[in-house]
Amino acid sequence: MSESEAAQRIQELSEKLRFYNQKYYQEHTSLVSDQEFDALLKELSDLEEKYPQFQEADSPSLRVGGTITKEFPTVRHQYPMLSLGNTYSQEELRDFDQRVRKLLAAEGWEDPAIHYVCELKFDGVSLSLIYENGKLLRAVTRGDGVQGDEITANAQTIRSIPLKIQAEGLPSTFEVRGEVFMPLPVFKALNESRAQEGKETYANPRNTTSGTLKLQDSREVAQRKLDAFLYFLLGENLPFAQHSEAIQALESWGFQVSPTYRVCQGIEEVLHYVEEWNEKRKDLPVETDGVVIKVDRYDFQEVLGSTAKSPRWAIAFKYATEQARTILKEVVYQVGRTGAVTPVAQLEPVFLAGTTVKRASLHNANEIERLDLRLGDQVLVEKGGEIIPKIVGVDTQYRSLKTKPLEYPQYCPECNTLLIRHEGEAVHYCPNVKGCPPQVKGRIEHFIQRKAMDINSLGEGIIKQLFEQKLLQDPADLYQLQYEQLIGLERFASKSAQNLLDGIEASKKIPYARVLFALGIRFVGATVAAKLAEAFPKIEQLQAASYEQLLEVEDIGERIAQSVLDFFADPDNLVLLQRLQEAGLQFEGEQSSLPDGPSPLAGKSFLISGVFQEYSRESLKETIVQHGGKVLSSISKKLDYLVAGDKMGPSKREKAEKLDIPILTEQEFNNLLASE
Repeated sequence: MSESEAAQRIQELSEKLRFYNQKYYQEHTSLVSDQEFDALLKELSDLEEKYPQFQEADSPSLRVGGTITKEFPTVRHQYPMLSLGNTYSQEELRDFDQRVRKLLAAEGWEDPAIHYVCELKFDGVSLSLIYENGKLLRAVTRGDGVQGDEITANAQTIRSIPLKIQAEGLPSTFEVRGEVFMPLPVFKALNESRAQEGKETYANPRNTTSGTLKLQDSREVAQRKLDAFLYFLLGENLPFAQHSEAIQALESWGFQVSPTYRVCQGIEEVLHYVEEWNEKRKDLPVETDGVVIKVDRYDFQEVLGSTAKSPRWAIAFKYATEQARTILKEVVYQVGRTGAVTPVAQLEPVFLAGTTVKRASLHNANEIERLDLRLGDQVLVEKGGEIIPKIVGVDTQYRSLKTKPLEYPQYCPECNTLLIRHEGEAVHYCPNVKGCPPQVKGRIEHFIQRKAMDINSLGEGIIKQLFEQKLLQDPADLYQLQYEQLIGLERFASKSAQNLLDGIEASKKIPYARVLFALGIRFVGATVAAKLAEAFPKIEQLQAASYEQLLEVEDIGERIAQSVLDFFADPDNLVLLQRLQEAGLQFEGEQSSLPDGPSPLAGKSFLISGVFQEYSRESLKETIVQHGGKVLSSISKKLDYLVAGDKMGPSKREKAEKLDIPILTEQEFNNLLASE
């Protein structure tokens, strides 16, 4: 492909992807499947990587992320982001209406017709978006309301946030505010994935959204599939007299606004809206916790003004958290892949928030003690965005005098091994890693999952059957299975037995990074495994790595480094690795070829900070690695060079100067590279 052809194709793809985004988020019309959209996006990303001179500042490829942000600059809001006053009763909403009327009357507006704009209050994270000449310039979190963190690279990955707007009469500069959230299906899938990996699940979508927006790698943010509703427009000399007009303008400009907003005439229509959505909101794929009510007319808003904390022209009505009362029948203790023992309450079935609840999370021994639970108690159950509901209280007035406090088991419910509890942790663990059945089966289930070895013809039931038949005690046993061993077993006909063996054989081609993830090293998820595989392209190199060398890898902290060392220090794990290597699994990654002859970068360590003209951060890292250098994640005496781009944090420069570490501009880096 010639440069002119590449430029044309990049433009075509960009326009097509923007069009599909607009149709999906503004007109709720899906013209292509997710797979087709992602394929086009990948083609665009690949072309822009090859021809970076043709990448536009608002390219849809920014949606996939890739920028590493070690520090989020603090930005002062042009307009303070005030919080709303809350109310929990319809009577308090009437009082709010009376206060509005009284304040307006004091300014000469006797008994005005007041229209309110109502929309559901989504349980997410507030975000401010600043646009200049139709392009997204900056995204800033609410922070303390006066200043927040700039997270532009992460916000760009949210597909419902426009990167470029083309519309008639667009102000040269304006600010849009909204709520970023994680859709419930995405949150559920994320937690299920973490549970499979033996990781602690997240408590609720709101906190998960907040943590996601602060991730340092925008590629990881993109994978979380956050969404956003925009609900507020600010700027100088805007041509709107009412808030509802501004919302309609945002919608016409390509912003995704909540389909729940409505203009209500008077407080009675507001109360009707609140009642109407109390049930309807439970069918939405996003968590809500109330209704926001705003005076529609801007001149009324100006008259009403604000207190130091909240506007007087808006209020938030909060719905009561739905609870159900039921009986605690039993507490069972489940052992996971990592040996963590989790108590789960078995309940008398009760209907709550659209589903019948039979189980509830109890988390750990501390929670059982805090609640002072007894079997037979009447308990209060809530749904708070978790995979399963949680018990939030006990009604002790109905408690029998014969009941006794629950005692947390001392021994594993599966293998009867004495449980341990690490200092500073709330969770009990079974230390019988190699003999406890749920741990053994859990490691095999982790090994064969889609993100790891992807042996989709295996499932929990078949693993259990093969385990009980003594055919499967660890992942290496998979590669010893024979057709004759399977054909006589339940669930195995000739075709199903062959399909399983074919799937196992195909898994031998799975890349090294995924094999590393499949091993189930504690705290090593798919992303960490990929970074370890990049830093140590052969399993022998990773096995020989010291604690200090592991810490030099980006995003590898002390806990992960120690876990990797512990894994390779276990003789049984070394036997497992040898058996897997003999079976033909991939334990070596593709290494970038080094340039001919010695390179001035060879053996040198670099830290990258800021934004660059000729390179993306990823391409700059690749250039350093390809020329024999190493990229570190923090400044220390071991660092040879700090490569400084625009917007580099002052603290990095200051620390580098204190340690006498050379600081290279982008041009100086290119000069060093050219000196080979």
